[in-house]
Amino acid sequence: MGLQERRLIQTLQQETLPARSAEIAEICGQAVPYEVDWDSLGQDGQALNFVDNTACHRLNMALRVICLDEMGKQAVREGLKQVKLVNVATPELKQLRFAGGVLEIHNAFAHGAQGMHSDGEIRALLEAGL
Repeated sequence: MGLQERRLIQTLQQETLPARSAEIAEICGQAVPYEVDWDSLGQDGQALNFVDNTACHRLNMALRVICLDEMGKQAVREGLKQVKLVNVATPELKQLRFAGGVLEIHNAFAHGAQGMHSDGEIRALLEAGL
C-alpha cells in the first residue's frame, strides 16, 4: 500500500465516514457506524476514491426517502445497527445483504457507477427488512 492509499484511508476513517454516520443521525435520529473491509480496498486507490459516492452517499439518499415520516425514522433507528463495506473485483460480484441489523454493501468500487448499487436498490432492500 502506497502513501496515496494510506492518505485516502486516513481521510475516510477520520473525516468521511464519521461525517456520513453523523448525517444518518440527522436523517433518522441515530448514528449508524460503518465497518470497512480495508484489506479489500487498501491496494486500490481508484476504489478508495469512490467509496463515499458509490456507497455512503447512496445509502443516505435511500434513508432520506425511508425516513420521510416518523414511522420510517423509527424503523431505521430500531433496525439498522451497522453498515459493512466490502470491495469486490468486478461489478458481477457486487451484492447487497441486510440481516440482523447489518447492511452489507459489496461494491466494485473502482468501477464507479457500474460497480455500485443504486439508492433505489438499497432503499428497497432496507424497506423489505425493516
